[in-house]
Amino acid sequence: MDKVRAEILDLDSPLKTAARVVIDAPAQQIFDLIADPRCHPLFDGSGTLQGHISGPERLHLGAKFGMAMKIKVPYRITNTVVAFEEGRKISWCHLMKWTWSYELKDIGAGRTEVTESFDASDIPWFASKWLAATGSLARNPKWMAKSLVQLKAICES
Repeated sequence: MDKVRAEILDLDSPLKTAARVVIDAPAQQIFDLIADPRCHPLFDGSGTLQGHISGPERLHLGAKFGMAMKIKVPYRITNTVVAFEEGRKISWCHLMKWTWSYELKDIGAGRTEVTESFDASDIPWFASKWLAATGSLARNPKWMAKSLVQLKAICES
């Protein structure tokens, strides 16, 4: 059996990264999992999410949710949902202003193309220092691909 992999996308900017996978599950089922911040530790492929999730059980536009993180040092971050299209797209950002997004596209027969992206193209100077110090930009594509593979495994089980 072949190992499941997500496709790392080649984007036009070093400050943007993305990965994509096809999941044999309806878009709404996948979206419901992503829209529940308490489920994020289940499919976090980065190993940086330490849990301790706060916020609503279901995200919506403007919702705030927090989590314990660790990239070199432990910290807590609060995210705000900045885009929300039921069953199709959800994006959030935090103090550093980079954005994480999940976009879901129904491709028929109960299958969904899921793209996870990271956009740091409009961030303050101090945020770019953090990204450089942690090496996150270089690791994000691999982390996103791993997250999508884990999300696929959960949704198809």
